[in-house]
Amino acid sequence: MQRRLLGLAAAGLSSVLSLGALTGCGAGSPLSGDVTLHVVAADYGDPKTHNSSTAYWDALAQAFEKQNPHINVDVRVIDWTHVDDTVATMVKQGKAPDVAQIGSYASYAAADQLYSADDLFPVSEQADFLPSLAAAGSVDRTQYGIPWVSSSRMFFYNKKLFSQAGISKAPQTWAELKADAVKLKAAGVRMPYGLPLGTEEAQAESLMWMLGADGGYTDTVGSYTFDSSANVQAFNWVKKNLVDAGLVGPTDPATTNRQDVFTAFLAGKAGMINGHPTLLAQAKQAGIDVGVVPLPGLAGPSPNTLGVADWMMAFKQNGHLDADGKFLQYVFQEKNTRKFLDEYGLLPVTTSALTSMRKDPKDRDLVQFLNLLPEAVFYPVNKTSWGPVSDQVKKKIGQAVHGDPKAVLSDLQRFAISADAQNAQKQ
Repeated sequence: MQRRLLGLAAAGLSSVLSLGALTGCGAGSPLSGDVTLHVVAADYGDPKTHNSSTAYWDALAQAFEKQNPHINVDVRVIDWTHVDDTVATMVKQGKAPDVAQIGSYASYAAADQLYSADDLFPVSEQADFLPSLAAAGSVDRTQYGIPWVSSSRMFFYNKKLFSQAGISKAPQTWAELKADAVKLKAAGVRMPYGLPLGTEEAQAESLMWMLGADGGYTDTVGSYTFDSSANVQAFNWVKKNLVDAGLVGPTDPATTNRQDVFTAFLAGKAGMINGHPTLLAQAKQAGIDVGVVPLPGLAGPSPNTLGVADWMMAFKQNGHLDADGKFLQYVFQEKNTRKFLDEYGLLPVTTSALTSMRKDPKDRDLVQFLNLLPEAVFYPVNKTSWGPVSDQVKKKIGQAVHGDPKAVLSDLQRFAISADAQNAQKQ
């Protein structure tokens, strides 16, 4: 079958599709004729290295079609800048894809437009998803978001710069981090600690600091807690001890993006940053003698870290439940997911794949990230308000290190509560 795979080039972490070979899950009636599944997937490739995800999906779709001659798969691979808007437009026009890999699922779940994981997978396969990810993909205890790939964050430091500054070990507390930053600056390091609170990913850096003080974006029942005492404490500390002390480099942290500090770290010009598995591989390729440890916290190493996942979902509109299930189960076979993870240096979403990667010598650098993944804290992506709230965080939270942190976080809290209320009225 002729397949359209449109690669619009881009990089990023994102989710795509799920599983194959349906075996007794709550799917619809057996296929009675040929079916074409329309799939939209994000491109994880880098145009500079020409490793578009198109090649992966092309090969996988062909292999699936050989085993399932009555199901054709038409895949569009779209860059991260456009993929979410493309799917939103398709849904609005009544042309929803059968399966989509995009950044957020909650609004579609709230509108009752998605099949649940119960519909798509046998119990045994559904249970294989890491509990923290299954919970992040659930709304009212029903899982609609199917995690595709994941990542966790750790603290990175340049061992060569540490040695030159007379620092013998990585910091475990915020006080030690500050002391090391002072020594790095005295040794001529331009960016002792890279603090990216610009619009690219301010929500990630902010949450990691909040977690270090036992704070976070929401409480145990899912209510927003932006202006909690722990969060205010975290930003007061960062403002006073890093920003006001001139330990975050020559640029304004409120407009400094993640890629800015990553580029500085890979060039050997940043002493400490928070990073993910892909950065570790890039640092080694760049010849950086990099150390990786758990995130420092207020009183010791933080027991929590940020977890990030990309999501897949199956839309009800075309009524292809049985075919969707077969395809998704095929995609999530371990050999297929491992191939994708290996290509892009990402972490798994299932217990079986995590166990397999822990035993694989070629993944030894990832084990430290894997160990953190089951207990990682994820964004509240199961809240339909998180989309606009996240956008507001990206735009505003950087100002907390210039003005009054309490005032900035209280403004975000009011916005979040309002967004929650507006979304509740729509449902």
